[in-house]
Amino acid sequence: MRRFILIAVPFIWLMALFLVPFAIVLKISLSDIALSIPPYTPQLDLTEGWAGIKAFFAELDFENYVFLTQDQLYWKAYVSSLQIALISTILTLLVGYPIAYGMAQAPDEWRATLLLLVILPFWTSFLIRVYSWMGILSNEGFLNQFLLWTGLISTPLVILNTNTAVYIGIVYTYLPFMILPIYAALEKMDGSLLEAAEDLGCSRLTAFWLVTIPLSKSGIIAGCFLVFIPALGEFVIPSLLGGSDTLMIGKVLWEEFFSNRDWPVASAVAVILLLILIIPIVLFQRNEQKQREMDQ
Repeated sequence: MRRFILIAVPFIWLMALFLVPFAIVLKISLSDIALSIPPYTPQLDLTEGWAGIKAFFAELDFENYVFLTQDQLYWKAYVSSLQIALISTILTLLVGYPIAYGMAQAPDEWRATLLLLVILPFWTSFLIRVYSWMGILSNEGFLNQFLLWTGLISTPLVILNTNTAVYIGIVYTYLPFMILPIYAALEKMDGSLLEAAEDLGCSRLTAFWLVTIPLSKSGIIAGCFLVFIPALGEFVIPSLLGGSDTLMIGKVLWEEFFSNRDWPVASAVAVILLLILIIPIVLFQRNEQKQREMDQ
């Protein structure tokens, strides 16, 4: 009974906050658009009982999903989102790994303070932090004013409303999600392994590449998944920092829901996005399971 209760609680939580909303969105994606409130006509009418369910499957069509394949906007948005999320993840790894490594090599009395500095941005609203980058990256912003003052540039750089600004915003926002798992992996690494590698003739760089990187692989994988998954469906950062050329599926999804009021197509976009996200989520869960088995 205890085991059943322990399993039932998270399962009910998952049912309530994931499966039920997903079923609702899936139902809307199979509906037809209409000038009404809400702006769609459901194809499944549960008030008719079993007859309504049979009629739904008899007349079932995937018109909205077919429309997504015919309009270039949507598949280009998916490809662009995958590209931006992948590049952002790589950039976050390149920035986050040296920070995590430095934290792990710092004296014990400094590690708690450094960890606090990494977590500190979460104490401020996510929206405020993104808005602050608008002030930093604008033509009259702090960055351009500083570069003009130092004489490094003669005219302001155009950074805001470009993909570069989106990359900066994503890397800054999700950097703690990359640092923390890598730091956790590096902190518990046995330093005597590096000493043994150097005693066997390895240089510091070779020992780092052959010992440190493989031992921190679990943290790298976890950090990459924790950045890639939310970055793929990001909406706020491309909306505020990106321009008209910035095409991400989260932005398209919002426009379909609130600007075009086409809830069935928007729901189909959301379902496809979720199915795409299932792949890295499953891979992440398998990696975590393998790590737990190795730790045991």
